[in-house]
Formats: sequence, C-alpha cells, structure tokens
Amino acid sequence: MAKHREVRVGLIGAGAIGRHYLKVFRNVTGGRIVAAADVSAESLAAALKEEGSLRTFRDHQEMLRAEDLDAVVVATPNKLHCQPTLDALAAGLAVLVEKPMAMNAADAGRMCAAARRARRLLMIGFQQRFHPATRLIRQAVAAGQFGKILYVRCQALRRRGIPSWGTFGRRDIQGGGPLIDIGVHILEMAHYMAGKPAPVAAEGACYTYLGNRKPAAATAWGPWDHTTYTVEDLAVGWLRFRNGMTLTIESSFAAHIEKDVWNVTLMGEHGGAQFDPLMLFKDELGHMLNITPAFLPGQDAFQYKVQHFLDCVRTGCACEAPAEDGLVVQKMLDAIYRSAVTGRAVAIR
Repeated sequence: MAKHREVRVGLIGAGAIGRHYLKVFRNVTGGRIVAAADVSAESLAAALKEEGSLRTFRDHQEMLRAEDLDAVVVATPNKLHCQPTLDALAAGLAVLVEKPMAMNAADAGRMCAAARRARRLLMIGFQQRFHPATRLIRQAVAAGQFGKILYVRCQALRRRGIPSWGTFGRRDIQGGGPLIDIGVHILEMAHYMAGKPAPVAAEGACYTYLGNRKPAAATAWGPWDHTTYTVEDLAVGWLRFRNGMTLTIESSFAAHIEKDVWNVTLMGEHGGAQFDPLMLFKDELGHMLNITPAFLPGQDAFQYKVQHFLDCVRTGCACEAPAEDGLVVQKMLDAIYRSAVTGRAVAIR
C-alpha cells in the first residue's frame, strides 16, 4: 500500500526508456514521477525538459535517502537492473523494473528473494502480455478452446534494426543482443498465452555476421557503432516444457529476410491461434474455420502496464506481471544462450 494518496515514484535511469515513462505517467491516474536519478547529467537535463518539476540526482542511493517515495521505476541498461532494485526494495519501496529482469537468472533470483524479504511488490515490465490480442488468446487457452497446447512459434525479427543509440550492441552491459532485448518480449507473451508451463530444457544458436561490420546498406535508424558490437545478430532457440509443449523462438537485429516479423503462433490439439493478424483456428460444423474478432479495444499496453503497477501499489491487487514470471523467462534466456556457447542441450531447473 502506498503511504500517500498519490503514489510518489522515483525514476532510476533517465535515458530514452526512462523519458518514455515520464510521458506515459502523464496519462495515468494515482501516481506521478517526482524524482529521477542517472549518472549522466545529459540524460537528467533531457528528463527535466520532459518534466520540469523533477528533483534530479546523480546517485540513485541519494535519491532513495532524500525523497519520500512509495515506489521506483528501474529503466537502466540491463546490467544495472539488479542492484538498484535491491536497494529500492531494502528501502521499503515497490519496484517496476524494465525487461529483461536482469542480466542472468542468478541476479533475477536475488531480486525475487529480496522482494519476499521486504514484502514489497516487484513487477517486471512485460507490457506485451497486456496487449488485447495477447489477453484474448490467453483467455481462449485458459477456457480450453484449443485443448492441450502442443507447439508455439515465436518470431521477433528485424531485417535491419540494430539500434544506433545506447549500449544495445555491448554484451558486457546488455547481456546479449536481440534475444534478450526484443526476443524477451515475444517469449514472455507466448509463455503467458500458453498458461506459463514449466520449462525443462533448451537448445540454441547465435550468429553474428552484420553488426560487427561497417553498415553495407542504409537503414532508417542510421549507422551503428560496429567497432563495439559484441552481441548476436540472430538468435534461434528451442524449448521443451514439463507438460510436453515445445516452443521455438527466432529473434534478430539484422537478418536477410523480406520484412520485419513480430508474431506468435500456437498450435493445440483442438485449435490454435496467431497474434498478428489476430486469428483463432478451429474445426467446427464440418469445416475448418478462421475466426477473427469484430472488435478489440485500442488499449496501449505500455500505459496499461504503468497504470496496473500504480493500482497494485495503491490497492494491493494481484500483480499480473510478477517477479516470479521474470525469473522463469530469464532462466529460458540463459539456457538458450548457454546452449549456443556449448553446442549442447541445457537443462532448466
């Protein structure tokens, strides 16, 4: 429960994603960002242009001591998700941490344990599960419309979408490339749709063939720093689950394909579904039917995520993107990356 009628939020990380939170908070109710911390004076100056009333700090610990807060949003690079989260939980605050939860499952486990000790909310920034199409497919699966889910295919593919800003090309700061950056979104939403079965094993492969070279073709995002690029361009993975379901994932910053792809397909014993365009597949009345909804609400998933976080802090309602889900997703990512290095299947415990 919040100490104040309006949830007072501190922002840790005032880069591009942190400043997006500043914009989104203008459109939600029950809370506001009152302070921001970042090691970069330039980022803090940009944040002040977005929200002139912010109190700014170069050290998040100083912000936690100086400000009377209820919660924090952690929007730092992946390497800096864990410690600020631990510090905020130790200060008695609720935390919304951006995806992926951490650099690895060991850190994610520490974060879960800290939230349990502090008895505070730790929510992961998995907004894709709040997309109306995701929620409709999840409801259909839960209602048994498709029977047992056998296989899920996930694709988060960019033809040429290597970020030309930030540290997305540095493994030491991000933990990986497209798999941990955009693949995490498609993986978590697919896992959520399927009912969150327990993963038991993974195999994977990673390939770098464009990002570490000088750009050979013009891109909408402009040239990236190929001299510091140490992550994969393309990652593929296979996962097996305790209930017998299997899942494949393809994720790329750069691939020789026709166009970008962002999709999930579920195949069950009695039916199936795809995310984009949203369609359910069933056999009824002696025919194979493709079912499309006549209407879906135009819900902004990112805004819903922020509003849901504030509602959880204010009312104590059940969190729909809990830390435990983040830990399971992190274990799957870790196992795919480990398999890519070892060339062998990796057990997930």
